[in-house]
Amino acid sequence: MSIAQQRQAAVGDAIRSIKEIVASAGVTRDSLAGVLTQVEQLAASPQLWAESEFAPPEEGERQARYLIAEDTDQTFALYLNVMRPGKRIPPHNHTTWACVAGVVGTEYNDVYLRTDDGSQPGVGTLAHSHTVEVGPGTGIALLPDDIHSVEIRGEAVIRHLHMYGRALETLTDRLSFDLETGRSQVMGVGVKTRR
Repeated sequence: MSIAQQRQAAVGDAIRSIKEIVASAGVTRDSLAGVLTQVEQLAASPQLWAESEFAPPEEGERQARYLIAEDTDQTFALYLNVMRPGKRIPPHNHTTWACVAGVVGTEYNDVYLRTDDGSQPGVGTLAHSHTVEVGPGTGIALLPDDIHSVEIRGEAVIRHLHMYGRALETLTDRLSFDLETGRSQVMGVGVKTRR
């Protein structure tokens, strides 16, 4: 069996298990722990996510995002993110659940609690809660309203799997937050997904 066939089979099995978990338990911290386990198991086979098939970002760019799988209704979307050191994503929510697992390298996730009530458009104040280092064998699970930022440090390119309840391209209401000004705004999708 080729690497592509192995990857397709492993992804298919994982997504079937993820759908079963979400269908039977809904989206809760406990159920997402089970989803994250499936994503971590996929990430534990780095040969499926090699540079030969998923090139790093071009020089001068910090991120390449590859769509690995999604349902026809753009749910249960799996991506491989390949990011260079220096990449930073400001605090943001997703408006859908998300699970991230490390293949190679470490992604630093700062998790925040929202301190305003969300009633005023454009306002969004946060307090830092904790930091999660996502690397090989570890991950992070986020509910739709959870807020995190991402930073890639060090010298090496990282590869991580990101599984979402809905495709990133459909997330038109997610917010990014400015820690200095206490403001929020709608967040774009960022880099163009490679398909």
